[in-house]
Amino acid sequence: MQKMIIILTLVCGFILPAKADSISTDKSDFAEISSSIDDAAFDIRYYSPKNFTGNKINGYKAPRAYLTKEALSALTKAAEELRAKGYRLLIWDAYRPQKAVDHFVQWINDPSDAGDKSFYPDLAKANLLAGNYIAAKSGHTRGSTVDLTIIKKDGSPVDMGGTFDLFSEVSHPDYEKITDEQKQNRQILHDAMINAGFKGIDSEWWHFTLQNEPYPDTYFNFDVD
Repeated sequence: MQKMIIILTLVCGFILPAKADSISTDKSDFAEISSSIDDAAFDIRYYSPKNFTGNKINGYKAPRAYLTKEALSALTKAAEELRAKGYRLLIWDAYRPQKAVDHFVQWINDPSDAGDKSFYPDLAKANLLAGNYIAAKSGHTRGSTVDLTIIKKDGSPVDMGGTFDLFSEVSHPDYEKITDEQKQNRQILHDAMINAGFKGIDSEWWHFTLQNEPYPDTYFNFDVD
């Protein structure tokens, strides 16, 4: 009988469903980036039509950027390292509401709306979702991911060999067909973010997620306002 109970327990363990992701509108553990990094610059692309859809995105009611407090604390460390080297941060996106991600998917599934083709010059629009350029669930929505670059202290741009949200191999952090200066600039950003506790991805040089993110299974859906 004891053996049978053990076997049943193991079988039941295998058939139990995996923990489901949750949706939350609680923003109490979030803070605006500018509250801790007062020299950061902002170009919040989804608040404007200057993005691949060609339209302002749902959920972006103000040109602001939020992160979980844990991620913001780590980003502040990266900003300090970069500041000592003569740079400051330019933020393109941080926390992203689930309703914004849903907007992306709706746009992909609308064949009549090409958006801004300059962001995906070598791809068919339908391949953006299948090719993992755009996901139905985004790490940004968990609140500890940021899209950013570096600029000089006077606000002048730093050449990174490609622009934000360019869906192309040019955006891969290890892309070789850029200049040594552009590679070095990417490395400066990468090193500061890794040193602060973030991790990158192999398709976007500007994208970093806190390694020990506090909400790995929670997707938030409050407005950026």
